Amino acid sequence: MNRWSGVEEFVEVVNSGSFTAAARKLGVSTSHVSRRIDALESRLSTRLLYRTTRQITLTEVGKTYFEHCNDLIEAFGEAEALVTQMQTEPVGTLKITSPSVFGEKYIAPLTNDFIKVYPKLSVEFHFTNDVIDMVHDGYDLAIRTGDLKDSTLMAKKLAPRKLHVCASPAYIKEFGIPNDLEELHQHNCLVGLADSWAFQDNGVMIQFKPKGRWHGNSGSAVLDATLRGLGLAQLPDYYVNQKLRSGELVEILVEYRAPDSAVWAVYPFNRNLSAKVRLFVDFLSDHFSTHLPWADEEVDDSGDDHNDDERQAAN
Repeated sequence: MNRWSGVEEFVEVVNSGSFTAAARKLGVSTSHVSRRIDALESRLSTRLLYRTTRQITLTEVGKTYFEHCNDLIEAFGEAEALVTQMQTEPVGTLKITSPSVFGEKYIAPLTNDFIKVYPKLSVEFHFTNDVIDMVHDGYDLAIRTGDLKDSTLMAKKLAPRKLHVCASPAYIKEFGIPNDLEELHQHNCLVGLADSWAFQDNGVMIQFKPKGRWHGNSGSAVLDATLRGLGLAQLPDYYVNQKLRSGELVEILVEYRAPDSAVWAVYPFNRNLSAKVRLFVDFLSDHFSTHLPWADEEVDDSGDDHNDDERQAAN
């Protein structure tokens, strides 16, 4: 027998004062309530209630049992209410991992705006350029950039991402610029996190292995080295757009630019996605669909599948 069988009926009879009132509250018949409590007393080998035609009285054992069971029923109800609330209103802690610079500059401010709207929600950030196992480490959401591999995770496209090969005017003045990918081998390439640069030549994707005397795992540091004329770099638009507009950097090999990739919100697959994740992803998507801060212009997403681009993603 289910250990909970009869417990809810017993507690409701005591709280309601009668079998009839308890049956009405539970939406069952009076005989059903009576049978459940009889079976419960039989299983416990003790009498819980004294029943007369006019009143119900708890036995000594029944009183002790009721006090404990009533607390359990209330706690169970609170637990169900909390789960329901978590599916409709952001509560608890939203644990996010994101690339360092992108997360600090663009995701954190938007997250701060989001939690101001939902005071029952807390946030925990982890900024890293490493791709971590978000499920193993208990993260609700990861911000990823670039191309994604298939996996059991889900991903929603937040924004387009362009890659630009750039050089400073000083570097170009001293060393010139490559006219094609073959000439790129003759230049000092600043190597960041990516061990290959993506290009496209007449519709064919090409992976170029950059070589040079500068290596690092920080996009900001790569940008600084590029501005100082130390070499060529391939960086995303959110690093270089402003510098390209100001003339501090010059884009080269434009005709070989790779197709746009994307910025993604990645999260574990769950048919009943929590409100904190669902609403936050929608919040980010709505923001980036109308305005890209690094583009310094409104985004025209007509004809773009931006808001519907959801797929399996990389671990």
